[in-house]
Amino acid sequence: MSDQSLEQALDDIERAADGAVRAAAAALTEAKRVKAAAASGQLRTLRQSLDSAVRLADLAADASREMQERWTFDDQEYFTSGAYTAEVLEVAGEQGLSAFESDDRILSYPAIVSVSPSDTAVLIDKRKDRNVRPSVLVRTLKALQAKPPKFKPEAYLEALAAAYDLVVALRQVNPGATVKLADIYTVLTVLPGSGRDYTRQELARDLYLLDQSGLTRIKDGRELQLPASALTRGSGVLRTVTRSGQEKVYAGISFTGGRT
Repeated sequence: MSDQSLEQALDDIERAADGAVRAAAAALTEAKRVKAAAASGQLRTLRQSLDSAVRLADLAADASREMQERWTFDDQEYFTSGAYTAEVLEVAGEQGLSAFESDDRILSYPAIVSVSPSDTAVLIDKRKDRNVRPSVLVRTLKALQAKPPKFKPEAYLEALAAAYDLVVALRQVNPGATVKLADIYTVLTVLPGSGRDYTRQELARDLYLLDQSGLTRIKDGRELQLPASALTRGSGVLRTVTRSGQEKVYAGISFTGGRT
């Protein structure tokens, strides 16, 4: 694998392409002179431009071959090895974007980014994006951060309550007791393949968005609690990144009060 970063490799090929573009543009200009001379019958100009067009076309071909030969970057290895993720995080830090890696994903509020080495692409909240230059991806994430997230707290809160009630019944614990969010996640993703459709990182992100909405009361009057407890020191905790770029950890959930 090349010692170059992807940014450096793309800078290099971009400069080579710039030279090829200039050479091709010069050849195109001379070809247009040939056409104009033929259209008007300027034979002397025609002969001169024909020779120049061939010479410039050869130069353009040479520049294109040089451009092709310069691209030796092993992108598959770079993506597979984790070097791409590391570079994105480095560029994010340089550009003032808070991001960190969790379970092979890049978290940067409110986006969750998965890297797809086979496609040399990224999935930003499950939407494929082939614009993988690290600086470009960071700009995309910054733009997403500036927009209000698409999130419906009321419906989400009721879904959490339903999952909580099921876990309470299955675990045979008292209503209002704190249960593990890992168990809530299991209920939310019980259907085959649903774990791919709704990841643990998305659950953590959505809990933070719900937290930020300030909505805690469900229709039957119970209140959501996301207690900070010893659960956060165990396994199965959920991590996300806040709007300010801090890591946020969730572990337990309860719904208390309301119905008797």
